[in-house]
Amino acid sequence: MADQEMKNLLIDQYCDYQEIKKAETSENEVLEYKIKRLSAKLSSLGVNVEDLTLK
Repeated sequence: MADQEMKNLLIDQYCDYQEIKKAETSENEVLEYKIKRLSAKLSSLGVNVEDLTLK
């Protein structure tokens, strides 16, 4: 898999997790961990996740 394909896949997954987090009505530690892990992977690839994070 090429770097750009991997970035796109991880960005899509990060956005999916952000949507799930936004819809959650309670705290989900597993989801938080997955988001942190994906954030670290994206950062290592030079992707700024700040613009992708739902508020």
